Amino acid sequence: MKTLRVGNAPCSWGTLEFEAAKGGQIDYAQMLDELAGTGYTGTELGDWGYMPTDPCALRAELDRRGLVMLGAFVPVAFKDPSRHDAGIATALKTARLLAAVGSTPAPYLVLADANGTDPQRTRLAGRVPPEAGLSASEWKVFAAGVDKLAAAVFAETGLQTVFHHHCSGYVETPAEISRLLELTDPRHVGLVFDTGHFVYGAGHSRVVEALETLADRVWYVHFKDCDPLAAARSRAQEWDYFTALRHGVFCELGKGSVDFPAVLRWLALRQYDGYVLVEQDVLPGMGMPKESARRNREYLRSIESNFA
Repeated sequence: MKTLRVGNAPCSWGTLEFEAAKGGQIDYAQMLDELAGTGYTGTELGDWGYMPTDPCALRAELDRRGLVMLGAFVPVAFKDPSRHDAGIATALKTARLLAAVGSTPAPYLVLADANGTDPQRTRLAGRVPPEAGLSASEWKVFAAGVDKLAAAVFAETGLQTVFHHHCSGYVETPAEISRLLELTDPRHVGLVFDTGHFVYGAGHSRVVEALETLADRVWYVHFKDCDPLAAARSRAQEWDYFTALRHGVFCELGKGSVDFPAVLRWLALRQYDGYVLVEQDVLPGMGMPKESARRNREYLRSIESNFA
């Protein structure tokens, strides 16, 4: 049986990029201690400045706990062309740090829209109608910005970029994911497929079917579950994205509607050899992150035979 390599991320401890999530964050050292102590061997960077930004200091923190750096999340408002250059500068700064840390496997620059900043898309998360999407001209601007950033990151650092489809941004629905991939360069722009965001954004749990459709561009995978009852309530009561988060729309693995055994079987058939990254997006102060991380890891061990 192949070994399933599993990481976790600061977002599972309430460290998110949104302004609504600022304040009350767990210190990075405690987060890393708990992450490693509950059975994970990889992490992502979190917001710039959350972990050390000196590569030697960051490498020491990871080595002390037997961890590898898997990637770093960089949000950019690609709909607005005036934001592209600043986004590229931030991505390059982040990619230089990732490259200098020198983890194996090589980390990804995890790129996304500036999720949660557009009031309409934040309000419509989980139930986006086609008319709330980008126009043809806006798609060209958006995709050109993604391509330019990914090419710059690869040229300077050799690192590849994966785009994170995400609720409350302009790449949320299956149609939007497909459109972005159609318009971007497959040499330098892959997809990090997030199971929970896909289910919430799509309104259904046909995850393996989606993976099969997108297979050639899926370079990295985030394991997140979606509570169908919370998702249904969010649609019925028209919650915005942050209200849905506070009501636990992203639950512990195995307690929602994602068929993780089937996902593991699909990954095995595709001979996937990267990490899967567990994410359970919570706002600061929600739940008991260490215990949730432990239960999530135990759940994956219980189904690991599917990754054969």
